Amino acid sequence: MNQKYYDAAPQSIRDFIIYEQIVKGRSELTVRNYYNDLRTFFRFYKMRNGRASNTTEDFSSIDISDITDEDIRSVDLQTAQEFLVYMKTEKNNEQKARYRKGVSLRQFYKFLTNNKNMFKVSPMANLELPTPKPALPKYLTLEQTLEMLSHIDTPAQKRDYCIVVFFLNCGIRLSELVGIDLKDIRSTRDNNGNEIYTLKVLGKGSKERIIYLNNACINAYMDYVAPEETDTDTRKAAGRRDMTVKTDALFLSKRQTRISNRRVQQIVEECFKSSGLDNMGLSVHKLRHTFATLMYQNGVDVRVLKDVLGHENLNTTQIYTHVSNSQLENAMKQNPLSNVKIDYSNK
Repeated sequence: MNQKYYDAAPQSIRDFIIYEQIVKGRSELTVRNYYNDLRTFFRFYKMRNGRASNTTEDFSSIDISDITDEDIRSVDLQTAQEFLVYMKTEKNNEQKARYRKGVSLRQFYKFLTNNKNMFKVSPMANLELPTPKPALPKYLTLEQTLEMLSHIDTPAQKRDYCIVVFFLNCGIRLSELVGIDLKDIRSTRDNNGNEIYTLKVLGKGSKERIIYLNNACINAYMDYVAPEETDTDTRKAAGRRDMTVKTDALFLSKRQTRISNRRVQQIVEECFKSSGLDNMGLSVHKLRHTFATLMYQNGVDVRVLKDVLGHENLNTTQIYTHVSNSQLENAMKQNPLSNVKIDYSNK
């Protein structure tokens, strides 16, 4: 955890951040969002109580390091509700953003109640949250996916092709892909002597799951790690992994260290652009949506899909059934008879 980022946080918030990341296994992005939301709330708290300016220019610079446990205890349900209204009317937050801020407050005060014994009952227990409208995920069609795979023309082509293939065939998250070590890919044989490759990934909440690799993944992986070029410089130029590097990471940067999240994002953005898909508002995570949607459309049971994706709740996976239903609805509307209406009044 980047402790420096939280230097301005009061001790109770730092305790919460540590608990969420270390004990609950939340990602760095999740705990940073928690902190940003709580910082925004206590900036509002200080402004509301006349301890800070209420001008737009000054709001983002309000220091919350002087927030005490007494301040935290003084917060009630009405303050939280006023905060959510303020975020809508003054900061133009959409429902989804306000919902997340409400969740952050709930989680923080739940922690203070259950783990710090600051309250008998959390003052946020009855905080009503604005329910965000479920948005259907953006994804690539099969044709667009094939177009993307055929236009990976980056300098490290072997590596980058393998990265995109793993996203599209395994449905893994960005952090899961970056965290893959060589030892996580294993080869065994079934009862018939057939070789089977599996990938172990570490998902949200530090939960491990096993994904069976298909031929596309195996071929891309072999092409990336296969020692066809023995010279290190030649291997780098070809975008292959240098097997002499002393790191367990599967995917390496130009400096032969574990590739970063941001670099992978840039690679995928480059691939979108070279295949003419850069104007669709796509991102790395949309490749996970593409995987899930194509799997469901091709008959994979939603409960199986839940396990492959590493979802904790089946409701999270159900969104891909809505995607399919939406396509069916649109298909029916495209029927040339869909808007025909016969007027019988003059007959």
